[in-house]
Amino acid sequence: MNIAVFVSGNGTNLQAIIDAVLGGKIKAKIRLVVSDNEDAYALTRARDANIETFVLSPKGFSSREDYDKEIIKELEKKDIGLIVLAGFMRLVSDLFIKKYKNKILNVHPALLPSFKGMHGIKDAFLYGVKKTGVTVHFVDEKLDHGPIILQEAVEVEENETLETLEAKIHKIEHRLYPEAIRLFTEGKLKIENRKVKIKEA
Repeated sequence: MNIAVFVSGNGTNLQAIIDAVLGGKIKAKIRLVVSDNEDAYALTRARDANIETFVLSPKGFSSREDYDKEIIKELEKKDIGLIVLAGFMRLVSDLFIKKYKNKILNVHPALLPSFKGMHGIKDAFLYGVKKTGVTVHFVDEKLDHGPIILQEAVEVEENETLETLEAKIHKIEHRLYPEAIRLFTEGKLKIENRKVKIKEA
């Protein structure tokens, strides 16, 4: 199976996925790394791993749909079977989601459905929760809403700082996201209504 990873920033989750592929945990190929930001360090990570990159600035596009249509052209050339959003800072359009229905994954740094949006770690921390965590889910037309594949909780300690909590969350992301990708690429995920069933041998 061919995977495309979408990035906008540093790319630590991309690196975890690359490492899982190189280590044989994920038996699939990252065919393309897509970014809306030509300065994203994630692109350097991709090039260091000899993975093709495609950078497309949203400037000059009148709509999200027009932007996504250009990306879809590139994905079709590479016969992409799974799209992995790894710190991609743009919302994808309904057109894109329909095209790749149940083939788009996202990782969120909180226990959905709590603390949706771009600041999941900070929002949970400021709210004063005792537990937060990581969610890997399918992407649908609503923000941070699609069927949940994997979740893992993390304790928020009494002396926790935002920085230490972020480090704990990212460590879980780097383990949980490659595992969800492995399950998808091995055909072990089945969606029934909103529930994702995992078919492990």
